[in-house]
Amino acid sequence: MASTDPLAAKPADPLAAKPADPLAAKPADPLELDAVGQAELVRRRAISPLELLDLAIARIEKLNRALNAVIHEHFERARREAAGVLPDGPFRGVPFLLKDLGGGNAAGDPIHWGTRFLRDAGYRATSTSYLVEKFRAAGLVVAGRTNVPELGAWTTTEPAAYGPTRNPWDASRSSGGSSGGAAAAVAARMVAMAHASDGGGSIRNPASQCGLVGLKPSRGRISLGPDLGESWAGLVFEFAVTRSVRDAAALLDAVAGNMPGDPYTANRPARPFESEADAGPGPLRIGVWTDLPGAVHPDCVAAAREAARLLEGLGHAVEDARPEALGDEALMQPIVRVIASAQARSIGRFERELGRPLGPEDMDCDNWAVTEIGRQTSASQYLEAVEELHRFSRRVGAWWAQGFDLLVTPTLPEPPPPLGELVPDPASPLRGFLRSGALTPFLIPFNITGQPAASLPLHWSAQGLPIGVQLVAGFGREDVLIRVAAQLEEERPWAQRRPPILV
Repeated sequence: MASTDPLAAKPADPLAAKPADPLAAKPADPLELDAVGQAELVRRRAISPLELLDLAIARIEKLNRALNAVIHEHFERARREAAGVLPDGPFRGVPFLLKDLGGGNAAGDPIHWGTRFLRDAGYRATSTSYLVEKFRAAGLVVAGRTNVPELGAWTTTEPAAYGPTRNPWDASRSSGGSSGGAAAAVAARMVAMAHASDGGGSIRNPASQCGLVGLKPSRGRISLGPDLGESWAGLVFEFAVTRSVRDAAALLDAVAGNMPGDPYTANRPARPFESEADAGPGPLRIGVWTDLPGAVHPDCVAAAREAARLLEGLGHAVEDARPEALGDEALMQPIVRVIASAQARSIGRFERELGRPLGPEDMDCDNWAVTEIGRQTSASQYLEAVEELHRFSRRVGAWWAQGFDLLVTPTLPEPPPPLGELVPDPASPLRGFLRSGALTPFLIPFNITGQPAASLPLHWSAQGLPIGVQLVAGFGREDVLIRVAAQLEEERPWAQRRPPILV
């Protein structure tokens, strides 16, 4: 009897390219390919967009009960789109997921920011972000939306509104946050890549915890418009999590670019970012930073040190060096003031749109406390905090101006924490907030400076948990970042590593 499993291999399309081409016939599981590979299958007509989408939907339906990564399904609409005429972009017909937060706005779609109050109100976006328009123009087919922590505020994805997203490598562990749903979905091969955003490490953190590539671009590289010019005083960045470096580079080509009225811009690249993945970086001067005032887990130190030895073996000059300003604990106060002020502003906007006040019963205890801090912060205090962050950026940027090309760090100071450990607790106000912050010391400095940074899945612990390594380049130098990341991917390939949930 013929198999009815939608994930099973189907007969080769008679319109496929000649068999001598390795991509001519559809592989046993196209979902194992990265997005560039999937798009190539579609382009060669080895698989149709609708067939590919149905495979992704079947994978979501099969695994989502265990992972809780996808919270809004747009399956039927996506099927109609995939069966129709799609934009002839670089990712035509490739399934994709949007994050249930700000930059994922698509007019008319539900978007709840992980909150009960927007979920219960049946809230829907009233505008479409430029980024979502560019995703669609690239030919991506949006199949649904991924889970996020409440208001996107935590480094774990465990909102009361939708429940926890579980890590595909160990279901008892966090998948990270705030792009934890996106990272879990990509790691589980539901889709090859997914929308993500990063206000304090929220692309790189879940990428590290789920064994993915997480690139945070330079400030101004991707527009936050039309609704916003900046978010969190410039700390927030939009992009994606991917399984390969070439996917990150090709997607960046598709969505990067200044839009009219944007307050920031990054330098125009000399050539497509995708071409940088095939270009050698040449010998670079690289610093390594693995120490913090608090303890760094030995596995995380080992990951960064191993990457540094590999880079040295590839001909780079590697030394223990970092900007002196990094690790400055005095940054906590201005960061909290900026984030809290921005959150208070968001809550005020939601109150106007919902037509009612929001109170402590509408959100978790720590989000309510942070909102109150924001409401009590004066305009003068806010501007003082922004000025402090600008001073920090100049101190850090001076290190790259002295001749360094790259900084290597652990992505996180510890392996993926157990679920429940970072959840706000009414008995200990702000404990969850501070515990979340403890995961960001290697991450948030580069939200402040606006530099491009990427987490790469270069290490796994003895327990089988992914441990990411972060690379940071000078402002606007995604080209350097992509070249080195591709070099490391070639030396220590990770594509064949599959989480236990897929076994």
